[in-house]
Amino acid sequence: MRCAVVGDPIAHSLSPVLHRAGYVAAGLADVTYDAVRVPDDGLAGFVAGLDDTWRGLSLTMPHKRRALELGGTVTDRARLAGAANTLVLERGAVVLADNTDLPGAAAAVRERYDGPVRSATVLGGGATAASTALAMCDLGARRIRLLARSADRAAVAAAAVAAHPSAPSVEVDTLADGAIDGEVVVTTIPAGAQDAGLVARCADIPVVFEVIYDPWPTPVAASAGERVLVSGLDLLVHQAVLQFELFTGVPGPLAAMRAAGEAELVARHAG
Repeated sequence: MRCAVVGDPIAHSLSPVLHRAGYVAAGLADVTYDAVRVPDDGLAGFVAGLDDTWRGLSLTMPHKRRALELGGTVTDRARLAGAANTLVLERGAVVLADNTDLPGAAAAVRERYDGPVRSATVLGGGATAASTALAMCDLGARRIRLLARSADRAAVAAAAVAAHPSAPSVEVDTLADGAIDGEVVVTTIPAGAQDAGLVARCADIPVVFEVIYDPWPTPVAASAGERVLVSGLDLLVHQAVLQFELFTGVPGPLAAMRAAGEAELVARHAG
């Protein structure tokens, strides 16, 4: 049985490390997991060429939104997010498109923080911003603020969040000027975009959720101090555990997958 993560770029992905460690821990010697570079317009062609040995694909940028067009059942959370990060295949055909980023993000926050989430600010306006904002709504947030380089860049994400069943209030502003408030600040923007002014504006938020795991720490993550810090590795592991079960039918071994990811990041930084 074959699985893989596909994206462009893809060489940096930790997903093969996590999934392979999970297979070892679960005794699944007959499952493989690779990283495959698939360019922006190549996902449909790549999927069409898969044979009966393929069972699952993890999707990273730039494929999450286009994955919804590939057939099969689309879960409510993937449809809501307007993006899928998981494709399950049977006999070479897509049978399920899902988004494990939503429940993965919620689980990552709840692992570190058990307090209320009434409102949250999300930095960024792409697919990851939409999925993490929706996850905050699942945790109870009734107001979401999206800050992007321009309001237009966050329009699709804002519409997705506004469609959440809880009918949250969604406010969109610019990254340069928008207020940052709530119990959680989620940053989905590159480390290079996190200047000193932005870091200072995040200083009073109790929970810092940085979705990047490499480079680490980002400026916002490094400033967390004694506040609750949820990392990109936390998110990656929790969503990968859910993918693992979708692909194999076996519960994902969270501890083994996290340990493998931590060891790989240490090795990369040492190198």
